[in-house]
Amino acid sequence: MCDFISWIEYKGDVLFLTKKELETNRGRALQKHLGSQFENDVKGHGAIEWYYNLEPNSGTHKECTDFSSPDNFPNPIVSALKKGVFCGIEISEQLLTQPALAKYEEIEQTARAEYEEIKQPAWAEYVKIRQPAWAEYVKNRQTAWAEYEKNRQTAWAEYEEIEQPAWAEYVKIEQTAGAEYEKNRQTAGAEYEKIEQTALDEYEKIRQTALAEYMKNRQTAGAEYEKIEQTAWDEYVKIEQPAGAEYEKIRQTAFWKLFMSTKNRVPAWR
Repeated sequence: MCDFISWIEYKGDVLFLTKKELETNRGRALQKHLGSQFENDVKGHGAIEWYYNLEPNSGTHKECTDFSSPDNFPNPIVSALKKGVFCGIEISEQLLTQPALAKYEEIEQTARAEYEEIKQPAWAEYVKIRQPAWAEYVKNRQTAWAEYEKNRQTAWAEYEEIEQPAWAEYVKIEQTAGAEYEKNRQTAGAEYEKIEQTALDEYEKIRQTALAEYMKNRQTAGAEYEKIEQTAWDEYVKIEQPAGAEYEKIRQTAFWKLFMSTKNRVPAWR
């Protein structure tokens, strides 16, 4: 994520976004494009590229967070800052005097308290729905795994029930083969391997079937959890996003309104 202020130097121009750009059709399309990440991403190079239809990494990407002097920024940005047209993009508290900053913080804290008053109950309701749904998902997943393990172990026990006597018979023949040792050993070995492989194939067949059933049950439980969680999340977002947008509007409007009075600016920006 880029910081405020970001700009792109491209073919002799200094490209950046202000309130003016956001109020155009292209700017409104950008807001829709960025969606819920608008507040974070609008001040970045990606938003600038999208608005101006630039290829990724076109031009020279620059940003600066040091507002101690206008000399740190190209002239077009200095001019835009002094006009206060970055409302809707971001603020920098470095631009205000301490008394003006105190006024801003008073407004911002009141707006944040109102935002939190709306957000917190909505978040609590989301968590209230999500937690039991997650617990139910974990319960179903563990039950499905226990069933898989039960089936797998039963199948393994059946495999060993066949394999062990076959091995014992092979060992018996090998030990008593005498003069016919090699011939009998090979025959017994082939017979053991035939029996053992058949039993192993049966075990694997049962295990794979049980695993497929486990995966099916887990996915079903996961899908049910995601359905419940997503519905709850959508409801939370429906409440939180307008409240957050209103908070941002109040916060930034208050800041730039104060900044427009030169007496509220630090001396370097008057």
